[in-house]
Amino acid sequence: MDLKEIRRIVELMNEHGLTHFDMSKDGFHLKLKKGQDLDSLRDLMALMPAQAAPAPASAAAVPAAPEAVAAADGESILSPMVGTFYRKPSPDAADFVNVGDAVSEGQVLCIIEAMKVMNEIKAERSGTITATVAEDGEPVQFGDELFRIK
Repeated sequence: MDLKEIRRIVELMNEHGLTHFDMSKDGFHLKLKKGQDLDSLRDLMALMPAQAAPAPASAAAVPAAPEAVAAADGESILSPMVGTFYRKPSPDAADFVNVGDAVSEGQVLCIIEAMKVMNEIKAERSGTITATVAEDGEPVQFGDELFRIK
């Protein structure tokens, strides 16, 4: 199973509102869970084979991001889907959250547009935003870091 197949499964989960997916096939086991347990998603992304890595042209940009993010304290808030990241509800509105803002569980942090649907991404825990990692209006992938919270 390659990364494209896994991404398609995630897209289908989002389209149909599924929160769990478990599949075993030819000695391969894939288990996806959307929601509270994002640590397992980080583990899944870490275990992805090297062939699923981005193309060499974009690989040069990848090392800079982890160094910048490493400077910020806190826990990662990851993208639960593929889409376009927006920091505010409309172009002329204020950002949902900024660095230094205290947020509570369930508070909207951003919007990810996927297939013309605006999906509100909410905080899964209370804390303080220590970094905004994703760029406004830019595409994000499943598992990409959006914010850091402490």
